[in-house]
Amino acid sequence: MTTDLNLTQEWDKTFALSDKVSHEKVTFTTNYGFTLAADLYMPKNAAGKMPAIAVSGPFGAVKEQCSGLYAMTMAERGFITLAFDPSFTGESSGEPRRTASPDINTEDFLAAVDYLSQRGDVDADKIGIIGICGWGGIALNAAGQDPRIKATAAMTMYDMSRVNGNGYFDADDSEDARRNARLAWASARKADLESGTFAQAGGVVDPLPEDAPFFVKDYYDYYKTPRGYHARSGNSNDGWRTTGCQAFGNARFLYYINEIRSAVLVVHGEKAHSRYFGENAFEYMMNGKADGYDFVRKPNPVPENKELMIIPGASHTDLYDGGRDKVIPWDKLESFFRSNLHTVAQN
Repeated sequence: MTTDLNLTQEWDKTFALSDKVSHEKVTFTTNYGFTLAADLYMPKNAAGKMPAIAVSGPFGAVKEQCSGLYAMTMAERGFITLAFDPSFTGESSGEPRRTASPDINTEDFLAAVDYLSQRGDVDADKIGIIGICGWGGIALNAAGQDPRIKATAAMTMYDMSRVNGNGYFDADDSEDARRNARLAWASARKADLESGTFAQAGGVVDPLPEDAPFFVKDYYDYYKTPRGYHARSGNSNDGWRTTGCQAFGNARFLYYINEIRSAVLVVHGEKAHSRYFGENAFEYMMNGKADGYDFVRKPNPVPENKELMIIPGASHTDLYDGGRDKVIPWDKLESFFRSNLHTVAQN
């Protein structure tokens, strides 16, 4: 069943529309019954069946922010692209708002692949995905599930199941710490039931304390300034529902990424607080074991098409929009997808 969405038709992105692409709003439905809102970008010289890329993230952001920038820029470079709002987020359907789920969010990516594969102008054998921040981990999970995904780029990735279960840098990786988190979630659910509303946990801290850690300042600089602020973005405003990420806390959803046979590019900033997520996930994907992963599995059967790229001097949010030094490796992304989706150069 498709839900009718009230989509904004005006251009309300955090970036200017390129004159090299065409753009339209589209919707598609997931197997959980949610209707997702998306922006479709196409090169103006598009002809015949073309390779396509679905894009989402960061976790708590909307398609009007950096996922749209990634989609538009890759369309400039010869791909049909789709930047979508996940379930419960932005212009997409789903209640209560600002909720996350390992399975539902993985399905969001698979449904985007469904949509692209059914378009007459897309080559269904040449579909890739890009996940940013928390959606980088979700992209890896989707790639491990669906062999239709021929190439995956995980940009400045978080493993949302690891951070919700173990805390940052695994500082809360203990039964006692997890019990305290579970008690807090249970208390929050009780309060929601008693109030009849869903409390919000708050977005990026505002005003910014002078003694805030660097990564908090990094987020503030993107989400709370004209650089990346958007009215529909949870991170820019009141954040997630207090219990919105509870499902991630008791899950470890990258278990099978050591079996991904398709191409994977993991990109992180040298100075990103989240760098360990990408490096550990890459090591586990390649070798079947890594720091932060209690399980040990077999090495990857196809290691030759996997790559880790560290951007010198870059912070976490520098890979959202390029930052001041414009560090997003667009040429690398183009060559990665062009090679692994087996495309020819566009004029």
